[in-house]
Amino acid sequence: MCSFHLLSLMRHLSTHGSCSAAGSFLKASVVVMASNPRSANGNLRRKYRSRFKAMAAPCGICRGALGPIHYDEPSNSTHPLSFVIDEIRPISRWREFGYDSPEATARDWTNLQAAHYCCNQAKSNKILPALPKSAGMTFPSGQSMNIIDGDW
Repeated sequence: MCSFHLLSLMRHLSTHGSCSAAGSFLKASVVVMASNPRSANGNLRRKYRSRFKAMAAPCGICRGALGPIHYDEPSNSTHPLSFVIDEIRPISRWREFGYDSPEATARDWTNLQAAHYCCNQAKSNKILPALPKSAGMTFPSGQSMNIIDGDW
């Protein structure tokens, strides 16, 4: 349900004075929906995803050490080599990098890179040191990943 319809329903409930609990729930839902800076501008995010897919960009974290990104698989833990967009400078640390807001961090094209789902999960909100393109996968915490990529 889009936020416009939720807001219309909230106005209707507040006008008619019924179901105050439902109105409170809907207000909380709207806040949750708007709180993720990655989805604040969904159209732009979809364009960025399409651009990375068209470029067939390698994983910016492991530099392709785990193999190519599987762009056509759903992005979840059952498909560890699937495609996600990684924020090089994490959204959760936006103030450290001089951004005006978390949304600005998520919209900055120069802050984005294609990544495997598993690499992005292992990186979390860390900043990786600049690696030469020939370098393999390294993580600051010394984590190693055991990825078995079978036939999906």
